[in-house]
Amino acid sequence: MVDERNGKHDKATALNGDASAISKEENTSKTDEKTEELSEEDLKLKTDLETLVERLTESDEKLYEVSLNQLKEHIKNSTSSMTAVPKPLKFLRPSYPTLCSVYEKWTDAKLKSLMADTLSVLGMTYSDEGKHDSLRYRLLSDEKDIEGWGHEYIRHLALEIGDAYNEQVEHDANESSEASPELESSSDVTFHKENLVQLSLDILPYFLKHNAEADAVDLLLEIESIEKLPQFVDENTFQRVCQYMVACVPLLPPPEDVAFLHTAYSIYLRESQLTEALALANRLGDETLIRSVFDSTANPVIHKQLAYILASQRSSFNYESVQDIIGNCKLSEHFQYLAKELNLTVPKVPEDIYKSHLDSSSKSLFAGTGLDSAQQNLAASFVNGFLNLGYSSDKLIVNDDNWVYKTKGDGMTSTVASIGSIFQWNLDGLQQLDKYLYVDETEVKAGALIGIGLSACGVHDGDVEPAMLLLQDFVTSSNLKLSRSSILGLGIAFAGSRNDELLGLLLPIAADTSLPIETSALASLALAHAFVGTCNGDITTAIVDNLLERSATELKTEWTRFLTLALGILYMGQGDQVEDVIETLSAIEHPITSAIEVLVNVCAYTGTGDVLLIQDLLHRLTPKTKDADDEEQEEEEDLEADIENVLEGGLDFGKLADAETKDARDDSVVEDKMDVDEGNTLESEKSGDTAIKEEDKEQTDSDEKEVAMIDELTYAVLGIAIIAMGEEIGKEMCLRHFSHLMHYGNEHIRKAVPLAMGLLSVSNPQMKVFDTLSRFSHDPDLDISMNSIFAMGLCGAGTNNARLAQLLRQLASYYSREQNALFVTRLAQGLVHLGKGTVTLDVFNDAQVPNKVTLASLLTVIVGMVTPSFMLNHHSLIYYLNIGVRPKFILTLDEEGEPIKVNVRVGQAVDTVGQAGKPKTITGWITHSTPVLLGHGERAELETDEYISYASRLEGVVILRKNPDYKEEE
Repeated sequence: MVDERNGKHDKATALNGDASAISKEENTSKTDEKTEELSEEDLKLKTDLETLVERLTESDEKLYEVSLNQLKEHIKNSTSSMTAVPKPLKFLRPSYPTLCSVYEKWTDAKLKSLMADTLSVLGMTYSDEGKHDSLRYRLLSDEKDIEGWGHEYIRHLALEIGDAYNEQVEHDANESSEASPELESSSDVTFHKENLVQLSLDILPYFLKHNAEADAVDLLLEIESIEKLPQFVDENTFQRVCQYMVACVPLLPPPEDVAFLHTAYSIYLRESQLTEALALANRLGDETLIRSVFDSTANPVIHKQLAYILASQRSSFNYESVQDIIGNCKLSEHFQYLAKELNLTVPKVPEDIYKSHLDSSSKSLFAGTGLDSAQQNLAASFVNGFLNLGYSSDKLIVNDDNWVYKTKGDGMTSTVASIGSIFQWNLDGLQQLDKYLYVDETEVKAGALIGIGLSACGVHDGDVEPAMLLLQDFVTSSNLKLSRSSILGLGIAFAGSRNDELLGLLLPIAADTSLPIETSALASLALAHAFVGTCNGDITTAIVDNLLERSATELKTEWTRFLTLALGILYMGQGDQVEDVIETLSAIEHPITSAIEVLVNVCAYTGTGDVLLIQDLLHRLTPKTKDADDEEQEEEEDLEADIENVLEGGLDFGKLADAETKDARDDSVVEDKMDVDEGNTLESEKSGDTAIKEEDKEQTDSDEKEVAMIDELTYAVLGIAIIAMGEEIGKEMCLRHFSHLMHYGNEHIRKAVPLAMGLLSVSNPQMKVFDTLSRFSHDPDLDISMNSIFAMGLCGAGTNNARLAQLLRQLASYYSREQNALFVTRLAQGLVHLGKGTVTLDVFNDAQVPNKVTLASLLTVIVGMVTPSFMLNHHSLIYYLNIGVRPKFILTLDEEGEPIKVNVRVGQAVDTVGQAGKPKTITGWITHSTPVLLGHGERAELETDEYISYASRLEGVVILRKNPDYKEEE
């Protein structure tokens, strides 16, 4: 009975459902009738189209071609707004299946081709997911006039080509696997790659002709044929195409990023845009490409312009006719001219930036009251060296020999070395330092050796290398201090030079594992700076041998970091080439291996913005859950606590039996307490000794693991900044991550975060960055505070930023009784006023070419600052920063090389990639007369057409020529 009742109930429900469904259908048809009220014109069009379709289904073949042509005319002549579907496509949509079946029945090839052409367009409105009807019918048609169907159709076709090509690639990859039948069933037709590529090349000219360069590049990227682009580009389109391609590079995975650079390079070279081609050749780090740029013109003035661009990048490229320019022989002369024009020739003293008189508190130590400590005098020497960098004159040291003796020990070394900083790029500094080579004090002599390196930094005259002649004899000195200082001086002088003589001199020292690790590390570091990014096999072998053969005790020292960094600098920006080295490093039986792998890997992928690598580094920084080993250790600790309780009489001896099996040493203590016989006691003592030795070994192992873990975390934090620095969005994201790491990271992560933030915004004082660092500078952990202060110095390096200068003066007052923190604050003040605000440590120029020499110099000091106390003891390493310094000027020369004054507009650079028309490349500009200084993110352009620039960008030294067509405005 119940079942019968339920059955009736179900039947009634079903009937009600049917009734409601019918009423819904009626309502829907009524609303459709209401919405489908067409105007007379639309109704006539709909009727005409339906008539044409009907004719195609009839048996009279004579009407077919005429009807198809009329259909095509209707579709082509239709107009609509951007958001509406054209009316003919809308009205023909219901007839699409009918037309498809008609196409299948026909046998005439010409008619089929015409029908396929029409169906390809109609397919835009009807195509199912994965069917690619538009593409399928386009390939089945022989009609050539694809462009006649308009922009939207061609874009749709490009989209389907990309999807079909990717499906085909996937299909080919899985052909032998079980997945391939499923793949085939998802699409009715298999598209051959060759057909897809050919069709893409047919529609590519349309995109380029109609200002859709981005679509053209994207299509070729999808079908993996970017190298075919140059043949379609002409003088009207190359600029926009290349701009878009170069902008895409940071967002592409390897090897596509390199392929894009090579393609853009070949287009620029063909169109005689030589300075742009040189910028890309520099990014690729390929000397063959650089030589091709030089060889493509015989104009000596263009050669000079190209040489000035290479000089600013510290390139080791050799080209006989302009070698003196590439070797920076004229840099000091140009810098002195800039100083004279900007009225900066009068030397400054540290007090000019300390402004102690503004400090109302009595704490100020540097107020000229005779309370100056040796350490603060040393800080003043550094500040003086940074402040007057490159000006070849000062008031503190050069003419006052007594100042050197106001510091002590190693402080005298750095004080004398600062003379080299004052004479940077000027070989006259060698004469000033020469007298210090004949004094008795080893420290003073060592400072002169470093100063010689600083004075000759980046200046190479081809045949004669004065720094090499003066320093090479001291390298093999029995006095370790002199030997190490000369190695440091050579490393600074020859950074980026790839000098073979230096290689022959320092390689035996780097490879000799019998020498102290400090000496080998300094020699390896000097060679790495000279051969940055070259993957030099001999230097690599020497460094790896050191890591393999050194004892665990030696590898525990801070100098191991510099050995590791040297390896990273050698492979900087070389990507996949680093894999063999990492495989070799895995042979090192030491916990430090993983830390080395992290640092070398991040250096290899510098500035790539590789998201997967950054995710891997963040994963390493994530706290790990407890594993089995930790749990076991906790159990042992609990057991030891129980034994102590037993000895105090707190527990019964039943638990002691368990304890005996676990720890022999504690066992011996218990038995001793229980007054067992003497023999047992002796045995227990022996076993206790063994246990102590084992415990010491375990302690050593755990110490090694801890040091390695600290290094790995540090390198991971710095690595995030190193990888992300080439790409603006990535930089923004990383700064957010750093704030999380400061909140949730352990002390070692937190020490590295300020340094990473400083590295991300070198010479770019963004308020949000240095305000954050200012907060961190009051951290209870003094190391974090010192690193934050130093990072503030890096952010403002060479900018004279007033707000930063004020914050640092407040910090100097706050830390007036904390000597080390005050020393770092003074260093930061010196960095902010570097070269009186005329120089920069920025890693990228306006063409976004990374300067590997500058980055290597920054990394050397930052890796040292991970342990501030170490860097303060070996403060002469701070002079590695001088390698990366370059003037941030625009200096205009005539074709004879004489300075000329022209008006330029300087403003914030605007990204014009993909914008229509001829947009302005700068905004908020101010007009200046050259020479002029450029801040971070600023760009300049000539105010009038009176001169034509040989360089595509106004940056550094620019050669101009008179415009013969220029007519002065009345």
